[in-house]
Amino acid sequence: MSVVSLPTTISGLVDRWQSIGAFAAGVGCGYEAARQMRRRGRIAPQRWPHVVAASRGLGIAGVGHEWLAGPCASLGEAA
Repeated sequence: MSVVSLPTTISGLVDRWQSIGAFAAGVGCGYEAARQMRRRGRIAPQRWPHVVAASRGLGIAGVGHEWLAGPCASLGEAA
């Protein structure tokens, strides 16, 4: 498994999957919830353990609770 570089935004993270549906399946949520996460640029804290595990499974190093709570996540992407 190769290590993929860390994305800089939540939408960039979601885009690492083949589709929003694939992201939703990977993190165990519905399609609409995943679409809203990408649109808002935030992931609900209760989803973080699933996102961290799924990211690891894709070889995306560095996605952890600290990254998910960091500036790119808390500010969204409309700066």
